[in-house]
Amino acid sequence: MSRRRTTMKPLHDLLSLSTLVFAVGLLLGGQAQAQSSAVMAISEGTSGGLDHAQVIAKYQGLANVIGSALKTKVNVVFAREFLTLENGMKAGRFEFVMARPSDYPARAMRDDGYSYVASAKPDGHCFIIVPKNSPLTTLAEAKGKRIAMPEQVSYMSRFCAAELRDRGFDLSREKVQYVREQAAVGFYLDNKFADVGAIASYSGLAKKMDKEGFRLLHKSAAQPYFPLVASRKIRPEQIKAIQKELLALSSSPEGEDILKRIGIDGFDTGAEERMAELLKWLEKK
Repeated sequence: MSRRRTTMKPLHDLLSLSTLVFAVGLLLGGQAQAQSSAVMAISEGTSGGLDHAQVIAKYQGLANVIGSALKTKVNVVFAREFLTLENGMKAGRFEFVMARPSDYPARAMRDDGYSYVASAKPDGHCFIIVPKNSPLTTLAEAKGKRIAMPEQVSYMSRFCAAELRDRGFDLSREKVQYVREQAAVGFYLDNKFADVGAIASYSGLAKKMDKEGFRLLHKSAAQPYFPLVASRKIRPEQIKAIQKELLALSSSPEGEDILKRIGIDGFDTGAEERMAELLKWLEKK
């Protein structure tokens, strides 16, 4: 009996060891699978009131296209706060970032090792608008007039300020009134609190400008809109594969549906140089 018990004990130990190895294998396999996925952070700036679930529904189709090119799962996360977006990019927590305003992806490229993938079509512009009955016919005539602009900390305020600077305006000497929301620019013009307004070409006011009784006085130089950038974890050949998929979206009904859901016409993969120059242009004195 003692011999029988002696032979059974190693068998029991062997079974326990096999179970342990199997469990560890499952755990490691699960970790490897989790590590094979990627994260795409989305920021829509201060516009809209979407929650996390709505952002996933809106952008998961795009994430799936990127994942197909990489042969991995890409999960969407909503970076509601700019601080969350910035910290995540600095820490490298996001493999992909698609964000507006465009200066956040531009800083990620300059400071955090991210690479340009694509930007949305059409490009972004600053629109200088006036009431339809305004006597102003050229931008030069707006000098000395009351100008309503988005709040100074906003990207579009800096965008429009850079454009006006290039057109010979010294805003420190102009009668500039900063408003919190772009919609308020229209209110200021309607109520004669301002003579000229500065808004984003992709804003709600710009899209219904004519209907609201405004006309375009000046359209700025084009700048990349809603850029998509990739962290240093994504190899150059992978970026090329993703770009190929993004450019093909407009050629299929499924791709058109993805673009429509996001609210863009398509993707541009040729604006890398303009993205690299964006911050220099904004910050030029």
